[in-house]
Amino acid sequence: MKVYSFDKENGKRITAFDSNFILTRIAKTETATHTGVVFLEPGEIIGFHEAVVPQILLVIEGEGWVRSDTQEKQRIKKGEAVSWAKGEGHETTTEKGLTALIIEAEELLPFDCSSPPKT
Repeated sequence: MKVYSFDKENGKRITAFDSNFILTRIAKTETATHTGVVFLEPGEIIGFHEAVVPQILLVIEGEGWVRSDTQEKQRIKKGEAVSWAKGEGHETTTEKGLTALIIEAEELLPFDCSSPPKT
């Protein structure tokens, strides 16, 4: 399990084509990719299971806890993401509610947006 930040401070300013915005890269894939949004209400859980393929969970609202079969639970909040390798057991819980984007792909290569975020 790896937790990282995708907030504005870890992005890059894009000015090509007369643009002016910040982009924080999330991942690169070369195979079919599944994306979805999960909505966990306070007290809800994504139960412990093995990742069928590599996956990333990006918290877009709220906060909660993540853990893997090799790491104790760790707080995660809006602007942070976690990636799990294929076969890695993991779980996501929340006391206050959490909305997250999930990306799954056989050849998912997360971009390392920064060193682990401050907690």
